[in-house]
Amino acid sequence: MNALPDRVESALSYTFAREHGIIVLNRGQIARLGVLARPRAEAILEARRAVGVPIMLETLAPAVFERHLAESYALDGIEADKIADQFSGDHSLSHLIEGIPKVADLLEAADEAPVIRLINGLIAEAVKVRASDIHVEPYENKLSVRLRIDGVLQEVISLAGRIAPLLVSRIKVMARLDIAEKRLPQDGRLSLTIGGKSLDVRVSTLPSQHGERVVMRLLDKTQGHMELDQLGMEPRSLAAFRRALAEPNGIVLATGPTGSGKTTTLYAALSMLNDKTTNILTVEDPVEYALDGVGQTQVNPRVGMTFAAGLRAILRQDPDVVMVGEIRDAETAQIAVQGSLTGHLVLSTVHTNSAISAVTRLRDMGIESFLLASTIKAVVAQRLVRRLCETCKKPAPASQAECAALGLEGPGPVTLWKPTGCPACKNAGYRGRLGIYEVVTVHDDLRAKIHDNASEQELTAVAFRDTETLAQCGFRHVMNGMTSVEEVFRVVRQDS
Repeated sequence: MNALPDRVESALSYTFAREHGIIVLNRGQIARLGVLARPRAEAILEARRAVGVPIMLETLAPAVFERHLAESYALDGIEADKIADQFSGDHSLSHLIEGIPKVADLLEAADEAPVIRLINGLIAEAVKVRASDIHVEPYENKLSVRLRIDGVLQEVISLAGRIAPLLVSRIKVMARLDIAEKRLPQDGRLSLTIGGKSLDVRVSTLPSQHGERVVMRLLDKTQGHMELDQLGMEPRSLAAFRRALAEPNGIVLATGPTGSGKTTTLYAALSMLNDKTTNILTVEDPVEYALDGVGQTQVNPRVGMTFAAGLRAILRQDPDVVMVGEIRDAETAQIAVQGSLTGHLVLSTVHTNSAISAVTRLRDMGIESFLLASTIKAVVAQRLVRRLCETCKKPAPASQAECAALGLEGPGPVTLWKPTGCPACKNAGYRGRLGIYEVVTVHDDLRAKIHDNASEQELTAVAFRDTETLAQCGFRHVMNGMTSVEEVFRVVRQDS
């Protein structure tokens, strides 16, 4: 009886597996094939011939089949040495400027030119390890490629510098950018599918001393929708947030640095409000995920469609709820306040370090204190911390410094969980992320302080009498064994 080939997936091409709904699940003297409902007999016979051993069929649900398809045919990583060897000698850029479909499936392009296979491998690897960004960085003698995994950059390959122009040019072709323009930054996007999973990729290029840097942000269309209950807020904070969203008018803000999950929080809020009886309109930069039943508009500064212009326009569209991607300037802030005063619930984000500093930021933009006091209903500040790998985390006694940071003075030793590193987490010690939040609702005492133009310190003292701060939320997760003290300090100021 013949043994299965080393790569049994390659016995069936990706196109065959996808079109006929047949995939090889495991190796062995009898191969187990996963099938969708009622595949054609001819397809089963062809799969049996290609595999070369007896087969056993197992019916899979469509979602399970798609997951196995992606895992089996995504490239198994990036073989840097092998790819670098294929770039020896002179290469013309002309073969990189071929037109590609607007939506292409990467897994069908395994026999393309080496630079295309490299890009495919990078994106496939990024999807496999749940990376949010791919950084392509040329230096004097090398090309470095790093992936942002769980918020932290990790280098995955380092190639010869001569490959950089080829790689950057092909990415620019895919994103419909001008490959002849190397002196100015450019922004574009492309849509891809990999193993049935739809991805939006935002591409940004930036000229540098040794060539153009490229950052590709990966947005998985299937994972952009979360419910409020899935965000991981503490029950009291979640209840306060829901009460603020139930207000008929006012402003609800999400604040935090880039990549802290503010957009996900606002989308979850919109999902709760989207009950088919309200008119919900958004103006975003860019529209990251499509929401059924929500009118979404993308800003375009080149034609004058700024946040302020978009917000002014959608307020004339009879909205009940308005979401503005970001309050960046005084004009947008003024229109948002006026919109809330005229009976609309306005959701937006501000880039500040804490919930209270969002109030002072709007005040610095020129919004009068009495308007802020009457319009702001709640502010959510948030961060994302890495979650300890459940496979390899280990208990260890807390140091004196850690006990002091956590405010622990009780008798007896305190045990915390520490990262170790294993193959499951690629030796990082962490796998996945969780949110930490502080939710400040504007109650009567805080409203009076805002109205009286109190300082940020005074506002903080009143706001957090009955709710936890970002640091306290993070330390609660530390005590529950979900993350580490070092990870909380990495994303939260120690004086918060």
